[in-house]
Amino acid sequence: MIQKIENIELQFLTLNDYKALKVAMVQAYSSMPDDYWKENQIITLIKKFPEGQVIIKINGELAGCALSIKLDYDNFDDQHTYKDITNNYTFDTHNENGNVLYGIDVFIKQEYRGLRLGRRLYDYRKELAEKQNLRGIAFGGRIPNYHKYAAILSPKEYIEKVKRKEIHDPVLNFQISNDFHPSKILKRYLEGDENSGEFAVLLEWDNIYYQKKSTKVATKKKVVRLGLIQWQMRLYKDLEELMQQAEYFVDAVAAYRSDFALFPEFFNAPLMADNNHLTESEAIRELAKYTPIIVQKFSELAISYNINVITGSMPEMKNSLLYNVGYICKRDGTTERYEKLHVTPNEAKVWGMQGGNELKTFDTDCGKIGVLICYDSEFPELSRILAEEGMDILFIPFLTDTQNGYSRVRNCAQARAIENECYVAIAGSVGNLPKVNNMDIQYAQSMVFTPCDFSFPANGIKAEATANTEMILIADVDLDLLKDLNQFGSVRNLKDRRKDIFEVKKH
Repeated sequence: MIQKIENIELQFLTLNDYKALKVAMVQAYSSMPDDYWKENQIITLIKKFPEGQVIIKINGELAGCALSIKLDYDNFDDQHTYKDITNNYTFDTHNENGNVLYGIDVFIKQEYRGLRLGRRLYDYRKELAEKQNLRGIAFGGRIPNYHKYAAILSPKEYIEKVKRKEIHDPVLNFQISNDFHPSKILKRYLEGDENSGEFAVLLEWDNIYYQKKSTKVATKKKVVRLGLIQWQMRLYKDLEELMQQAEYFVDAVAAYRSDFALFPEFFNAPLMADNNHLTESEAIRELAKYTPIIVQKFSELAISYNINVITGSMPEMKNSLLYNVGYICKRDGTTERYEKLHVTPNEAKVWGMQGGNELKTFDTDCGKIGVLICYDSEFPELSRILAEEGMDILFIPFLTDTQNGYSRVRNCAQARAIENECYVAIAGSVGNLPKVNNMDIQYAQSMVFTPCDFSFPANGIKAEATANTEMILIADVDLDLLKDLNQFGSVRNLKDRRKDIFEVKKH
């Protein structure tokens, strides 16, 4: 290793660097001394794709190099060879409109190894892929130590032992440490690579920021603004007055350009006051008659105020059975329904309510979301299924009468954010309804939770309302931070789940 470093510089490769490059290549590939790039090939690479050819210089001397091209990757077979990728080393396969950056070569001179220069070259490639909106990076990685084990291990067994650190392979170990994952074994990949037995490992890196080109004008937002309504339970003379209050809150959060408005569970319970002379089960079935009208009005508000409204929950009759349901009223005019799957003992005993059967995520213009009504948040399997379907934000409308009941929802909601690497928003009601049976004093503190890692608040709380006070809560959440967390987090709960020993699935 060089003793004194005065300058390290990453530069684009030029023809003036060829003489030094040739010396470095001959040294780097001493087992294949004749297989260095000729001057005309370097000229071709620079001409076709100058951004893809970079070198590192230390104190003005060439220390390493990375060469690459862009491919329309779908045109290549899974079992491609190096000749296939380069079209017999002519690089005619390079496509300026390609979707994958393919690594042609990368090396560091012997005397400069140990300085993590290779990581700098790979970081540049990743930044280039992100900048040019490429799907990812791929290349065939040599396994130069395989010849030592070829008599007793298959390539697959060799790779597994390298991954478990039982065997050291200088190339494969390095690629894996730089976030490249082995996807398949390539046979007869590089002619003359006797040390690897002409095997290679197809290594890939996925660009989490890749955006597939779309012909639509609208694009999904990356920073999403949430508007949570901490609803005051009070008596209303009729449905029109209740919806005037609901519109007031939609207007308030929309004025802050919120993308979502979240209402609590059973926010419309005050309308049962007129039926307090009936039994509790009869009164809530009367309340269910308002649900279609409320959904229609919320859909109109979503369109008028250009906001996605999550209606909390309401009772609904379906095939003579009573359910606890809610609707997502999108600003494009469409509506989608969600159900409470686990009803509380009180809901079953007093109201005769049934648990629903459908669990799913919903696509919106602000990412993929899920909704779990109150008690459902206390069953981690549900949110895990939603997370595996790609959920970015989990909304939890709730209704709790005691602080310990609220604490169950709150603590479980925060756990869901951590274990599923998503944002979680909870909204509840406050106040009381003395003229409505089975509706006690309400306790709530609406909040937005995040995962706990460096890019997020240390305590996992993005925003919190004042407890037991009617108010709105506005918070911004960055969806790209979730993608970063999934790939580079201190811990990676989604990636590290042991699906080989347990799984959670829907019937």
